[in-house]
Amino acid sequence: MLTLLIGIIPVRIALAYHQAPRPLAILVLGGDSVRMNSAARLAKENPDLNVWISDFPKFYETDRAIFQEVGVEEKRIHYDFRATDTVTNFTTTVGIFTRAGIRHLYLVTSDYHMTRARAIATLVFGSRGVAITPVPVPSENHPAESIWRVSRDIIRSFLWILTGRSGASLNPRL
Repeated sequence: MLTLLIGIIPVRIALAYHQAPRPLAILVLGGDSVRMNSAARLAKENPDLNVWISDFPKFYETDRAIFQEVGVEEKRIHYDFRATDTVTNFTTTVGIFTRAGIRHLYLVTSDYHMTRARAIATLVFGSRGVAITPVPVPSENHPAESIWRVSRDIIRSFLWILTGRSGASLNPRL
């Protein structure tokens, strides 16, 4: 079953790119105001795209202020506060995008975080026919994430695809 799944994901991603050659929305992974500034500027440059922010509720006012300052209309911004970690940034939002017919989106996160985020997105979003265009945000003094963290979250992504559970509840410090 896993082999079949691994074979289907690239096909679903290719179909998504074919159906939507250009991104139809922006997803920004929260937790960093520099990411939010970059996402806000990207949204300003692409006024036809809505923005989804996957972040913690405590950052709502800060996130909102950043987008207001850049001049992005509030009606274009959607907040999702269900995620508890990077894997759940994707597992909690993929249904939103598939129901809305969004098959391709910009993914905004820090450069040091992009390898892991892209791996998770490829599996979680790809398994549901959603493609991404990465928008890495330059950061200072952050080493690339370890292969352990990337591997762990790849396993958790497969777990979610197979069972609908990511394992996030097993360790709240993931």
